[in-house]
Amino acid sequence: MCGIVGYIGKRDVAPLLLEGLQRLEYRGYDSAGIVVTSPKTAGLRMVKAKGRVRDLEAKVPARFKGTTGIAHTRWATHGAPSDVNAHPHMSADLKVAVVHNGIIDNASDLRRKLEADGVEFLSETDTEVLVHLVARSQAEKLEDKVREALRVIEGTYGIAVMHADFNDRIVVARNGSPVVLGIGEKEMFVASDIAALVTHTRQIVTLDDGEMATLKADDFRTYTTEGTRTTAEPTTVEWEAASYDMGGHDTYMHKEIHEQADAVDRVLRGRIDDRFSTVHLGGLNLDAREARQIRRVKILGCGTSYHAGMIGAQMIEELARIPADAEPASEFRYRNAVVDPDTLYIAVSQSGETYDVLAAVQELKRKGARVLGVVNVVGSAIAREADGGIYVHAGPEVCVVSTKCFTNTTVAFALLALHLGRTRDLSVRDGKRIIEGLRRLPAQIAEILKGEEEIKELAEQFAEARSMLFIGRVRGYPVAREASLKLKEVSYIHAEAYPASELKHGPLALIEPALPTVAIVPDDDLLEKNRAALEEIKARSGRILAVAHQDQEKADQTIIVPKNEDELDPILMGIPLQLLAYYTAKSLGRDIDKPRNLAKSVTVE
Repeated sequence: MCGIVGYIGKRDVAPLLLEGLQRLEYRGYDSAGIVVTSPKTAGLRMVKAKGRVRDLEAKVPARFKGTTGIAHTRWATHGAPSDVNAHPHMSADLKVAVVHNGIIDNASDLRRKLEADGVEFLSETDTEVLVHLVARSQAEKLEDKVREALRVIEGTYGIAVMHADFNDRIVVARNGSPVVLGIGEKEMFVASDIAALVTHTRQIVTLDDGEMATLKADDFRTYTTEGTRTTAEPTTVEWEAASYDMGGHDTYMHKEIHEQADAVDRVLRGRIDDRFSTVHLGGLNLDAREARQIRRVKILGCGTSYHAGMIGAQMIEELARIPADAEPASEFRYRNAVVDPDTLYIAVSQSGETYDVLAAVQELKRKGARVLGVVNVVGSAIAREADGGIYVHAGPEVCVVSTKCFTNTTVAFALLALHLGRTRDLSVRDGKRIIEGLRRLPAQIAEILKGEEEIKELAEQFAEARSMLFIGRVRGYPVAREASLKLKEVSYIHAEAYPASELKHGPLALIEPALPTVAIVPDDDLLEKNRAALEEIKARSGRILAVAHQDQEKADQTIIVPKNEDELDPILMGIPLQLLAYYTAKSLGRDIDKPRNLAKSVTVE
């Protein structure tokens, strides 16, 4: 859950690395550091700083020259944020420098053994173990030194290693944490995310688990941790550097909320088949016969992706009439679940690198399951591991809290549900109805965003709340879950989501004027049931904000959302609540794009 960037070539490296760190800061932002060298320089030079990348930049001296370097922005796992615990970490002789994403599970045991041999540790990090292992290796080549160290490491890592005696190269390796190479003209880059690369090159190579690479200014080669050469062909990424700019908005979150109409149009583009009232999803690698053999669908994700999966499961049940449910991948991978050959498993991840989801996919594949991926990043680990899947085409999402990727993921699930439904028993008429609803989504999203000022005024009223309750029934419940998470993530106000049908079974005890309730009230066959829940809250002097298709008499305020098809309504009803969370956080002066304690891509356990 950190950011790595490295460069080897002829350019002055420090400005390149600092720029790359700025683009990666959403992945980790409690400390940062940089190491540089060059063929004309004796040894390695390092600067580290607790805090943001700007704090590191302020400490870098004017004459900090080099043509090779690695840098890192950290999200703490071992040891509190500090200058000492910041990466890179260096050996006592100042010859070896390492940056590391991931967690070394056996770091404590290795640390005790190294200390018994007289090694003195400076930091509390697990990464420093790796530095000393590389430094103490007697192997002649840097690649072999790194390989020897990795043989005794247990856990996950994405690493980049420099050595003063081998200043013509950077050695990198991956196991469970992303490493991407950028191929330039007589220069090479490495990063944990393509965001750090697209300013300079769109030719990339993504390492697989168990793979290493050596980067030199004019060449690169890849090989396994056992030393066997591998063949890596560069691919062209579709995202451009401008996609990572703020585009005139105050924050990335605000920008990404406003990109949703265009993003939804992208996920639909070229996929609708009007002739047969269905959709084309060629990447599924699932023919009609195989689709009809599916008896159950299990969707796995974490956080926002899990909530999108909950909405997806409901749409699959409604449109395809296949039993479906969603489960946190972090729980599924540990409960020794029964893996059924007739079940289709779907892994959901914005980054395609979420460790808990990736580990669940690998366990499912080991047991012979069919797994599809629903991801945003082309060529990511989950996309490569899965048997097929759907890219959601949301474009880069920089803000730590997910907005447009959540919306596009729910639309991707609507496409999948329609595809499975039309393969089975969904009528042409209903297929056409859903397609017409999908086509209305971009314009309806734009209409919702026009009401931004009204939502801003509401948010300022709720900023004083110490806690909030979100409720919804059936289709509305996953929306309530996601809205509750958004508020927690970005404003730090405690929030809880509950099924509206469960109010009488406990949560009514919490209702009082000081606890606002946000109610999801779609205009569907459960409208009167939802109104009854509002009556229960109002009878106990509770304050209510409704998100509905028509004004709700029992609510103190109502945010009106355009009506679509019943099955697609949840896609729209969450969007005003993204704005509510955003403006509540803004009113409280929060760091909206980089909430405390969180990182964008959760690549550790």
